[in-house]
Amino acid sequence: MDEARYAELMLTIAQVFELIAAIVLVVGLVLAFVLAARTYLRTRQGRMTYTILRQFLGGVLLLGLEILVAGDLIRTVAVAPTLDNVIVLGLIVLIRTFLSFSLEIEIEGVPPWRRAFVSGASVAASAVRKAEQA
Repeated sequence: MDEARYAELMLTIAQVFELIAAIVLVVGLVLAFVLAARTYLRTRQGRMTYTILRQFLGGVLLLGLEILVAGDLIRTVAVAPTLDNVIVLGLIVLIRTFLSFSLEIEIEGVPPWRRAFVSGASVAASAVRKAEQA
């Protein structure tokens, strides 16, 4: 496979990752509101409903960020691994890592290093378990 076709293939794969992240965010938003509505109808507790909505949506955002970072890694490392692109990728990963930590602190109420590290999917799954127990 020549270099141009390889670069085009890797760009397409990176775009697929971005599309998957967008789908995860949209579907996750819809599921978060469905889960919150179901919780509210079962418990009539607004505070619990809000907490579950926030946790599920936060988990979806974390998962979407993780998928976007994977797409950026593919685009930068496989397509054009120049020093400028690697620096830009480093800044993107740094910003997204800060956003992930901020979201985790907001969702869980404790810094990630104070408890076991979790992914966006596990945070969303935890919100679903809490909603089912309600």
